Amino acid sequence: MSTFSEKINTLVKEIVTDTGTGAADRVEVEGVGTVPRDIYKSVKSDPLGDLPRYSIHIVIQHMITIITFVILAATGLPLHFSHVFWAPSVISLFGGPDSARIIHRAAACLMVLGGVYHLLTIILGILIKTRTGKFDIKKTQIPRLKDLHDLMHDLKYFMGREPYRPKMEKFMYKQKLHYLAILWGNFVLITAGSMLLFPETVSKILPVPSLFQNLARLMHADEAIMAVIIIVFWHWFNVHLAPGRFPLQWTFITGKITREHQIEEHFMEYLNNLKEIPEEREYMKNLLREKGLSSKGGGQ
Repeated sequence: MSTFSEKINTLVKEIVTDTGTGAADRVEVEGVGTVPRDIYKSVKSDPLGDLPRYSIHIVIQHMITIITFVILAATGLPLHFSHVFWAPSVISLFGGPDSARIIHRAAACLMVLGGVYHLLTIILGILIKTRTGKFDIKKTQIPRLKDLHDLMHDLKYFMGREPYRPKMEKFMYKQKLHYLAILWGNFVLITAGSMLLFPETVSKILPVPSLFQNLARLMHADEAIMAVIIIVFWHWFNVHLAPGRFPLQWTFITGKITREHQIEEHFMEYLNNLKEIPEEREYMKNLLREKGLSSKGGGQ
């Protein structure tokens, strides 16, 4: 009975640690000092980025996604809605329907190759980090219990019921949701697009091929429309147009994030940078001293 009780207590402690509960307004960092949760309001930030966030591989993959997404949307939607008044004008920019179809398929192939490149980067990266003992699930897009806690905490913050935003990891709950949506969207688009591109193969594999062809056409178009809506009204706003990010966040090009942004929305990742980057430790130590916030933990 006592063993069971000990296991329950251990599980509760793990959950509390995982969700980041405890003193939310400041964190003691060895060799730096007591870092207040709202210190992001006092730091200096370079719009091009101060701290590392993405590797060159992720930057290249994101650029491939941007280029192919725009081309696919610009060629695919006018072809599907060719009867609408604006479609012929857009199609003419690509040299007509036949040229638009070729460009659309070429962009789709590049998008698939970009996806394969991404998967290889993720898989090989995990294998290498696991082998060297550097793999940390907290730095991945894998959903965790903490994400649910962060979502609830953030809602309370925006309603004025919490003084500070949650201490989130490298990828916050919104980014994980978006990432999962992209995985699902790509699966639907690639599957349905392949069925439309190879109708003879589909007719040999699936029963009632005409039914599945019509279903694939609907799935392909509807998922494309949903992707455009999410990218334009959710992703672009949260990343580039929201206050503090407008008119552009350069992370997708430089691979770096501003100090202010990282401390505000990815506080746990910033704490990791304080441990791993001597220059950042020195900067924060000096800032805390200037603000009169230095402590014995800061090595003063």
